[in-house]
Amino acid sequence: MKVLITGIAGFIGSHMAELLLLKGYEVEGIDNFNDYYSTKLKRINAEELIKKGIRIYDRDLNDADLYYTLPLDYNFIIHFAAQPGIASSSSFETYLENNFMATKNILDFSKKQEDLKLFINIATSSIYGKFATQTEKASAAPTSHYGVTKLAGEQLVLAENRLGNINACSLRLYSVYGPRERPDKLYTKLIRSAIFNEAFPLFEGSLSHKRSFSYSGDIVEGIFLAILNFQKCSGEIINLGSPIQKTTQEGIHTVEFLLNKKITFNLLPPRTADQQETVAIINKAKVILGYEPKTSLAEGLKNQINWYKNTIEKYGRI
Repeated sequence: MKVLITGIAGFIGSHMAELLLLKGYEVEGIDNFNDYYSTKLKRINAEELIKKGIRIYDRDLNDADLYYTLPLDYNFIIHFAAQPGIASSSSFETYLENNFMATKNILDFSKKQEDLKLFINIATSSIYGKFATQTEKASAAPTSHYGVTKLAGEQLVLAENRLGNINACSLRLYSVYGPRERPDKLYTKLIRSAIFNEAFPLFEGSLSHKRSFSYSGDIVEGIFLAILNFQKCSGEIINLGSPIQKTTQEGIHTVEFLLNKKITFNLLPPRTADQQETVAIINKAKVILGYEPKTSLAEGLKNQINWYKNTIEKYGRI
């Protein structure tokens, strides 16, 4: 079986590629290595994947001529590539281009495949809005350009499924962390702040935010289960994440405990689009996929800390 992964050099995409390779799949990927955050980490990830024999196309999904160079024999396509987060530095046009138009382009390509069994769209709990505490049947209520455009992209995918053009599903992920986490995300920033004795940029009110912090290894295992159960997944929206809820403050205390360091803060004004509470309701994932995340927050963060230390020792600060 052959799999194409978009955003393959990113945080979760690179882990997905390695798991599939381990399971005996042929894996290829696309990544445009954009500069939303430093490309250094993505290049490190890509280097590791290439060493393992994975082909990576250094291209943008919005480049029309890309699709003339790709083969038409993929059995699965996993669409991670997106403009992430709620950074003020990203314009609405950027979210629209990378989360909506890029999704349309890869969907159009997917419809040309000779034996595509499932298109897996990687979505987000941000689609639910400030309080992502619902089942998949809940109405979407996104509050950020990121959430709005991810919802729009998801509906493009499901529309193609409803029309009978492809088999497709959408997996909504919750607060993923672990080795290779982006430099702009919570735990990499916390670990970096502790190790280099720098103040952590803390948005006012965020200590009480509640999250389903979900370990990357558990997430990619869930996505792999969607491949194994592709016939059951067609047309479905499925939540993937940890059902255990922690506050941001609890997460900070866990990092401090594991590193035996106290983290100082640089208090910033609150972000209006921030989610206040998330908890992954995964009953559907359990029934359809047999999904059972197992990694505790402390165990996952220990792995992430070890990865971070090893990476900066080898490549310098990231």
